Amino acid sequence: MTTAATATGSPADGALAVAAIVLSLLVAAWALVAALRHRPPDRTQLIGLAVLELLLLGLVLVTAVALAGGERPGEPGSFFGYLVTLVCLPPLAAVLARMEPTRWGSAIVCAVCLVTPVVVVRLQQTWQVLGG
Repeated sequence: MTTAATATGSPADGALAVAAIVLSLLVAAWALVAALRHRPPDRTQLIGLAVLELLLLGLVLVTAVALAGGERPGEPGSFFGYLVTLVCLPPLAAVLARMEPTRWGSAIVCAVCLVTPVVVVRLQQTWQVLGG
């Protein structure tokens, strides 16, 4: 039986991953504009982080279903490390941004939202066995 995860290579591939990457980059751009305008993090940035977290939790759910179905990542240690990190990034950004109600809070949101797509791509790469 072929599943969507088997066809694409990784359960972390697909619409949820693309949506998370796009949303993360949009929130990063919004936060960068706010930081350049010397504005603290606003409600839009925090809502963007919350929606991003929901997308990432959906990605975790899809991955958990694939794992329950017998699929396994090529690099389990790295994969689960990236998965945990990915889920922790948006809440961490929100907390730090609220603690720093200056332009630097917006800069924190921007930085975390630029890191998130990189972690999503690494998550996808560690599912597949590299070099083999």
